[in-house]
Amino acid sequence: MKQNPSHQDNDEIKELLKQFQNLQAGRSNSFLNEDAFEKIIDYFDETENLKSAIEAVELGIEQYPYSSLLLIKKADLMIATRRYDKALKILEKAELLDGSDINIYILKTDAYLALDQQEKAVALLENALQHFEGAERIELLFELADVYDDYEEFDKIFDCLKLILEQDPNNEEALYKICFWTDFTGRNEESIKLHQKIIDDYPYNELGWFNLAAAYQGLKLYEKAIDAYKYAVTIDEKLDYAYRNMADAYIRLRKYRDAIESLEKVIELSRPEDVIYEAIGHCYDKLRNYAQARFYYRKASHLNADDSKLYYKIACTYLNEQQWANAIKQLENALRISSKQPEYNLAMGECKMQLGNFRDAIQFFSNVVRIRPKNVSGWDALIRCLYVGGFYEEALEQAQSAIRITNGKAVFIFYSSAICFALGKTKEGLLQLEKAMAKSPKLLKKLIELNPVILQYQSVVDVIAGYKRKKSF
Repeated sequence: MKQNPSHQDNDEIKELLKQFQNLQAGRSNSFLNEDAFEKIIDYFDETENLKSAIEAVELGIEQYPYSSLLLIKKADLMIATRRYDKALKILEKAELLDGSDINIYILKTDAYLALDQQEKAVALLENALQHFEGAERIELLFELADVYDDYEEFDKIFDCLKLILEQDPNNEEALYKICFWTDFTGRNEESIKLHQKIIDDYPYNELGWFNLAAAYQGLKLYEKAIDAYKYAVTIDEKLDYAYRNMADAYIRLRKYRDAIESLEKVIELSRPEDVIYEAIGHCYDKLRNYAQARFYYRKASHLNADDSKLYYKIACTYLNEQQWANAIKQLENALRISSKQPEYNLAMGECKMQLGNFRDAIQFFSNVVRIRPKNVSGWDALIRCLYVGGFYEEALEQAQSAIRITNGKAVFIFYSSAICFALGKTKEGLLQLEKAMAKSPKLLKKLIELNPVILQYQSVVDVIAGYKRKKSF
């Protein structure tokens, strides 16, 4: 009958601790070998009894003064207790005894970083790389990448990961990390070359295909990215991030149905997320299937009830269908969370205006103007609302303010012209029209949209015709 391994381990450590206590007490016939000291030190370290761990390592070094292993253990404990200079001295001694132990260089790096001596840490690791090969060299490269990360030398992190993958193309940690740093540093062309070489040698490396696709996506080569993602999910059909990124590429190409298919695969493979439901809603929105868009925006809002943007997006689907009252309900939710968002106030103003509630509409449009005084759309909506509501004097005053604040935008000069005609100020209306036509004749349509019957004025037609004749010469 086999004994329980953990039970055996417990019995062993109990016996070792007993022998250690005997040794501490100076009892005769007590003896511990180097390996036993290591186990005792590790036990105290793991149970966070650093004081006893230090006592054990001191006693161990007394008995084995030339043990590089015990010296390294002591240095590690010195770092844990923030005695960095002492740790470095101990590691120097350990290096003289056994310079081939990689832990010496890793602990020295930790000490240098704690002392804010980044240059020494980098120099140490770069020198150590010359003396190690295989898995140990890779470990040092990861360590060096972490040093560069701490000091924000991001391109050098990419260089370290590239070296690792050139040595070990299937190293998962490096493959995951280099994808992020490729995007962060923008070194997409280098990443493409690196990963093309990897998949040439290892065609079933799904992370290699994924990273190749991500680099193509970083260069906006969306078709190539999609092809590479398809290879990745063929190798590993549960690679949900490939489907996520593929969906984004399809959206960029305006292939919304394909994007929906990819996003549905993400839902199938991972837990529900508001951003995925929102993205599906966005695709249906673009396909003008507003009912389905609402369905998914609502699913997103159930997962993230504090995101005002989702209520606004639901409202916009109603706006597109001219369901003003339903849109208002959703905008009220959005404004309850984010009352100063200009887009929400603008949309609410539009709904109120369409329902003939001009005073409320004016208030919401005024909010937009107050929040973003140089934004043309806020002024445009406010002046249109005042005009349609018959508040001509106020409309003219606001049009003049808009002209002043927006550095004379032609659209507001056209609006001033229309308002002047509505007030019976025909002469001033014509002067404003001439001024607007000279500035931007293309915006004449804005005047006609505001007051279609204005073309019944012969004087208006003459001004427009006169400008066209001037232009033809």
